[in-house]
Amino acid sequence: MTEHSVVIAGGGPTGLMLAAELALAGVDVAIVERRTSQDLAGSRAGGLSSRTLEILDQRGIADRFLAEGQKAQVTAFAPVHLDISDFPTRHPYGLALWQNHIERILAGWVDELPVTFYRGREVTGFAHDDTGVDVEVSDGQRLRAQYLVGCDGGRSLVRKTAGIEFPGWDPTMSALRAEVEMAEEPETGIRRTPSGMHAIGKVAYEIVNGAVVYKKGGTVGVMLTESQVGNTDEPTLRELSEGLIAVYGTDYGVHSPTLISRFTDMTRQAATYRKGRILLAGDAAHVHSPVGGQGLNTGVQDAMNLGWKLAQVVKRTSPECLLDTYDAERHPVGARVLKNTMAQVALTHRMDERTDALRDTVSELLSMDEPRKRFAAMMSGLGIHYDLGEGHPLLGRRMPDLDLVTANGPLRVFTLLHDARPVLLNFGEPGAFDITPWADRVRSIDAKYEGTWELPALGAVAAPTAVLIRPDGYVAWVGDQTHLGLVDALTTWFGPPTAA
Repeated sequence: MTEHSVVIAGGGPTGLMLAAELALAGVDVAIVERRTSQDLAGSRAGGLSSRTLEILDQRGIADRFLAEGQKAQVTAFAPVHLDISDFPTRHPYGLALWQNHIERILAGWVDELPVTFYRGREVTGFAHDDTGVDVEVSDGQRLRAQYLVGCDGGRSLVRKTAGIEFPGWDPTMSALRAEVEMAEEPETGIRRTPSGMHAIGKVAYEIVNGAVVYKKGGTVGVMLTESQVGNTDEPTLRELSEGLIAVYGTDYGVHSPTLISRFTDMTRQAATYRKGRILLAGDAAHVHSPVGGQGLNTGVQDAMNLGWKLAQVVKRTSPECLLDTYDAERHPVGARVLKNTMAQVALTHRMDERTDALRDTVSELLSMDEPRKRFAAMMSGLGIHYDLGEGHPLLGRRMPDLDLVTANGPLRVFTLLHDARPVLLNFGEPGAFDITPWADRVRSIDAKYEGTWELPALGAVAAPTAVLIRPDGYVAWVGDQTHLGLVDALTTWFGPPTAA
């Protein structure tokens, strides 16, 4: 039996990000992935949100994605586009980049780290006790781990085997999604019929002055809302052809599909993201309609929240109860994503005069500055707020990537997070904070910042004397003229002090 500290079932974006976080922290981690390579059939999800780009920037790899994607104002709520170009972030945009490229770039980063891959295999079962998890793999191999994390999708075997309930709502709509070749040049864009919304686009495109521009020829992406819900069979090229004819009057000579799949707006969330030594992240923990493009981004951010916490527990730096904060923080975020996607489906896919009136009303509301900022912060991930108690507006929110002045010269905040270690930033009297008992875990930096402290949707906030930043980039403690609460925060998030 081969032993690892953590085994991850599933090597998609969530599993890759989690493995990287654990490896950065020096944890022995392995991924069990059914695919023999990172290749995907089709391009899948289509972009990264502003907050996900910040997370990648916190690890020093955002440029790898920016080099291949296209920056654009892609943030939206249902049919309403939300401009975030005035948001206080280095990435006031989304990145148009297909999932197959996102996974390839993430996998390239993970390959640079000490992560073990078991490719072409799946987790088929497991048994867990108070000391660890025995994991069964499809080739007959058995693995032993302290923790097993299910990043194995909406039909998660890990979730089902663990007996974690998956309550939610059955689908109200169903759609075909395909990537195909067409003998004739199709009509691109969105079309609405009594059965719902339909769209044709191209896998290869450019964004020019904010508008999507397609070239002639090339692989075509198709989305057709079906008139009935409940078909669970694998869709066929014939079904796609018939659907195109029903909506467009022609199938444009459709042929050579790379991908034909069916998706719905089934909306479910795991009752808990943790059961003993079993944890869930990504689609294994929450499924919903793809409208709004939040699925991949939410999964990557799950991984960012869980990784450093699980590493500290595995290394016995922190007690096991730290893992309870993963569910406490991420479950509400997932619940909010489920709620807003259900609202967007109602606005986007229902075709009647009352829904038309509702769409017009929502569009008018979101054209106003304050609602626009509030919803854009939600949809971009920049407005996430973990409930860490009352206090300064920074508490529980993302730390802005400020340009600092330090004794060693200018420095960005995110640069300090590249190695996934927590940081105490002191903006007051140099040397005012003595955190020697945590010096092996927490970096302390004296810094100056002369600019305005500003948060998305909230605006300007009072400048703090000091901030304690977690490895995931969220603020765990904010100081004023006193050190009140700092020792408690250090102990809560980074373990008890080291004895002198």
